[in-house]
Amino acid sequence: MTEQLQKVSIMEPQNPVRPTAIIGGKSSGILNWNDIPYPSFYRTYRELVGNYWIPQEVSMAPDARSLTTLTPAELNAYKLTIGLLATLDTPQARLIHAVSEYVTDDSVHAIAAVIAQQEVVHNESYSYALSSLFSYEEQRKIFDDARQNRTIIARNQRVMAAYDAFLAEPTPERLVKVIVFSMILEGLFFYSGFAFFYNLARQQKMSATSQIISFINRDELVHGKFMSELLRAVLGENNTLLTFELTEFIYEEFRIATESEIAWADEVLTDIIGIDNDEMAQFVKYRANKMLKMIGLDALYPEATANAMPWITAFVDNFDGTKTDFFEARNRSYEKVDADNGFDEL
Repeated sequence: MTEQLQKVSIMEPQNPVRPTAIIGGKSSGILNWNDIPYPSFYRTYRELVGNYWIPQEVSMAPDARSLTTLTPAELNAYKLTIGLLATLDTPQARLIHAVSEYVTDDSVHAIAAVIAQQEVVHNESYSYALSSLFSYEEQRKIFDDARQNRTIIARNQRVMAAYDAFLAEPTPERLVKVIVFSMILEGLFFYSGFAFFYNLARQQKMSATSQIISFINRDELVHGKFMSELLRAVLGENNTLLTFELTEFIYEEFRIATESEIAWADEVLTDIIGIDNDEMAQFVKYRANKMLKMIGLDALYPEATANAMPWITAFVDNFDGTKTDFFEARNRSYEKVDADNGFDEL
């Protein structure tokens, strides 16, 4: 039987400040950003903190006026998509904290704290948007509908089952799998919903919600990038976990997740003016390829090498390139961090 990971002590002063391993190592519980094994984690931390926002920064007044211009299909998709996103962000805040409890690298604990806070803000933003547009009873119904929607339950089931399995038995193998599922959630499951809101905005509808979604999207890109960094670090230090079976597992779960996301888009976004279902399917496959590339795997869908909906880039800066290609190129924001932080290692 595989030995379980142990929760990290709050503080062990007899251990070194610089952690000896990312899992199963020794660490004092004292974080010195000048002396961490993975300097890229500091860049991620700085990027996360630089993205700070709160939903109240965005006035919902324009959306209150344009709500009546939505078609029945758009209104239905708006409510269902808000509900769906809430089912993803809420558990993710809990999961990232739970994972960090078994990682013996204090920089990961710090990053997890920021990510969890951002997930909480994301969830608050859905409540904030709905409170500006719908009655209290309608708001409750939107969340209840998401909770009971069979398609949402089915598409989230594999991810949540893996999360629960890790919490019940936190082994290194289950840690790796839960990180993979986090990449799927952060880097794939949100994106047809994001595209729907951006499509409304390019038709001069629900621009405030789209602005909030763009903030969430920006955060999720960094979250997904960090999960890929964390996975590479764990596998790099624990080569026995890097097996053919793991590679097959990753491809299979990304395939299932991609098909699930496409099926959701077909169910909810059909009849939405401006959304082409074939383009959406290509876009979702493109997102899957991007996430796989970040961990060094070949494309699952060789035909989806480009973003089939390039208009999305108008809503999220550098959506197609720098934010998701962390291991291929460093954009100016990363170079600026290098210059400003004064760390010789970076």
